[in-house]
Amino acid sequence: MIKVAIANQKGGVGKTTTAINIATALAATGWRVLVVDLDPQGNASTGLGVDQSQREACSYELLIENCGLDDVAVPTAVPGLHVVPATINLSGAEIELVNEADRTHRLDAALSAPAATRWDICLIDCPPSLGLLTINALVASQSILVPLQAEFFALEGLSQLLRTIELVRERFNPGLSLLGVALTMYDKRNNLSSQVGDDVRAVLGKTVFDTVVPRNVRLSEAPSHGIPALIYDMRCPGSEAYMALARELIARLPEKAEAA
Repeated sequence: MIKVAIANQKGGVGKTTTAINIATALAATGWRVLVVDLDPQGNASTGLGVDQSQREACSYELLIENCGLDDVAVPTAVPGLHVVPATINLSGAEIELVNEADRTHRLDAALSAPAATRWDICLIDCPPSLGLLTINALVASQSILVPLQAEFFALEGLSQLLRTIELVRERFNPGLSLLGVALTMYDKRNNLSSQVGDDVRAVLGKTVFDTVVPRNVRLSEAPSHGIPALIYDMRCPGSEAYMALARELIARLPEKAEAA
């Protein structure tokens, strides 16, 4: 199973929207997809239509109580797409993990179990921090996808995240690679968006995806209906951008057979 962390310690940059819609696009093309919601806010779970009554076992139990994937993965309305939901209980997981010897490898162990072969790819929606939950995601993953809001302060956060990736490579996961940076909330009418895009491409080159995700109200409306934007309105600019981004991402991923 391919494992990709979707991470950026800055909040509000489109991590969850990216996770939901990339997962939907991959499932639509025949991939068996698992989304692991590691954010205590549980927005990925809500955005995929998993209500609180379906969250008896969630990512907290996966990390803390050693529940298996089969016990916590919930099917969604999207064929081929499952989610390990999150609840507010997850907010205490970092404190509970502090004194555990394997605190950085809990998620890796869970996603390396035989049950994981049910899926071709796992997308891990990380919280907006660089704490133990995000470290668990980076240790468990082969690569990281970074959604980056096209604004100035996002550049400062990106440099911090890149340093964290290097530290994780050195100490825990030498195979971790940067799959790509996706520019989100892009406003073509705003010169700042273009400037940030140019600056990021100047530093990271081809690592930055060609596709940019525009600011789009339909992307914001979809979660309130419990469905991905690709289903809510597949012809809106945001959905079309995520479909194009998914095609780029697939081109950078290993083949499904190789990953298995």
